[in-house]
Amino acid sequence: MLKPAFLLLLWLATAALSPAGAAPAGGKQTVCTVTVNSPDEKEVFRRYLPASKYEFVELVERGRSDWLASSCRAATRCDVLVVSGHFDGDNEFFSDQLDVHEFVTVSELERASCSASCPSLFSQLKEVYLFGCNTLSRHAQSSASAEAVHESVRQRRSLGEANAELKLLGDAGHGQSSRDRMRQLFAGVPVIYGFSSTAPLGPIAADTLERHLRQRKPKIGTGRADPALLRAFSVFSLASAPGAKRGEAAMADRGDMCRFADERVPVAGKLDFVHQLMRRPDGSAMRYLDRIQRLAGSLDEKTRAQPAVARELSEIAHDSATRERFLASQREAAQAPTRVRLVNLARNLGWLDDDQRWQELALMLGELQARKTVGISEIDLACRLNEDGELDGAFSRRVVSGGAADTVAHAAMRACLGSNEGRAQTLDALASAREADVQAAQAYLRRRPIADVAELRRLTQRIVEMPAGDAQVRALEVVGRHYVSDREVLMKLSEQYAKTPSVEVQNAIAGVLIRADRRAIDAAELRQVLSQHRKRPAGRGGEMVDALLSRLENG
Repeated sequence: MLKPAFLLLLWLATAALSPAGAAPAGGKQTVCTVTVNSPDEKEVFRRYLPASKYEFVELVERGRSDWLASSCRAATRCDVLVVSGHFDGDNEFFSDQLDVHEFVTVSELERASCSASCPSLFSQLKEVYLFGCNTLSRHAQSSASAEAVHESVRQRRSLGEANAELKLLGDAGHGQSSRDRMRQLFAGVPVIYGFSSTAPLGPIAADTLERHLRQRKPKIGTGRADPALLRAFSVFSLASAPGAKRGEAAMADRGDMCRFADERVPVAGKLDFVHQLMRRPDGSAMRYLDRIQRLAGSLDEKTRAQPAVARELSEIAHDSATRERFLASQREAAQAPTRVRLVNLARNLGWLDDDQRWQELALMLGELQARKTVGISEIDLACRLNEDGELDGAFSRRVVSGGAADTVAHAAMRACLGSNEGRAQTLDALASAREADVQAAQAYLRRRPIADVAELRRLTQRIVEMPAGDAQVRALEVVGRHYVSDREVLMKLSEQYAKTPSVEVQNAIAGVLIRADRRAIDAAELRQVLSQHRKRPAGRGGEMVDALLSRLENG
């Protein structure tokens, strides 16, 4: 991980409020790049922008703790900024490479922007290119939806799967949209490019950018939006916006942003501002929920012991009127993920101790269990809340058969909370013909995968006995999320591949096998089964079988 509290404080600096300046000596413009994922977009810019007119400076130096400070010491002045990385829609640009730990947070960029620690770096910035999903989205997202984005990227899910999961989460989020935050962050910059929804992956973005630059004379660093570039990326929802300008309401919001972000404001001063927000009767504190959470969650014991900080925390903790109003609004929150965030914030501000926090969560979970309908988001939430087993035993009782709390989704919630009865009912549902039941089981197993080989064998046997169809395909996809290394399970799947009349089922079985430990099964034998019994699809649909055959043939 980059050391953001030290490094990025120096980074974005005061470019935000500065007008675009003149080109550097020699007429060259400086393209600054921040590469936390693939360098694809950066390399395309480098190929098509003539070295006589543009010079490139990569701000991220792998393995160096002072990469940004060195740029400041060198008096680097950026005319163009290119940020390449996945964006979680909330606060972080990150990499999908498991061995890469660098990331850049919007919070740290805001801190640098407000603190004016490196005034030359962005003093003449004209254009910003943000190659990440939802970087200019108009919809507010929360830490809950951001976590789903991270999980989707880590598990290499398709864009369709990721978007479907975000919809199922149902947490509308609070606070500002990405677009508003970026406009405040890059205040005064003439053009900011970003994506209003799903962005293309690096290689696809690079290919689109290359076609655009190959066909036209590059218009980079002009400080004017390029309609041709927007058209080239129109299928990917590329958008542009200017940075916030003086006199706009967004600039007033930037002032609030800087109360949180400016390193020159002491922690005690920030807590005093939080207390002011909390006391406002209009609920405006909810707009800053993420920032308040991050501030409260960052307070370690040493910081809390500082006299000024301890005094502010004590004033907040003993403000009984604000506490009661906050807890009442927490219990009325429509979305369970938002309610959890508010409960955790109340604990960090001293309004709840650990036991009271547990009681509030138990109250919420009990209310969810009492609902007639429970969805994927509630299952996911229960599993995340109980990752450390703190809530094991809550609602583990056997419910009334056929009652309101006896659906598979309810059982999956109880399973997340340590119920053996709920787990058994949920696993049984994976082989169900009802799509809603299978989805509930999938949601549970995503968080609580099967570790017992005997249990996986029994489940696989039930799945291969299902009628060929969509339900069987969905159940096989769940098995595919496990790294299967058991020979008996792999042989059952291979045998089912040979028996099934369904192209879709064959493709799903290939999806399990391609992720499995194929050392447990004879490669030549498997290749023969795949080729000999393959059902030819009428159109596309056998891609996974093709991919598996290719891997087997290439060793």
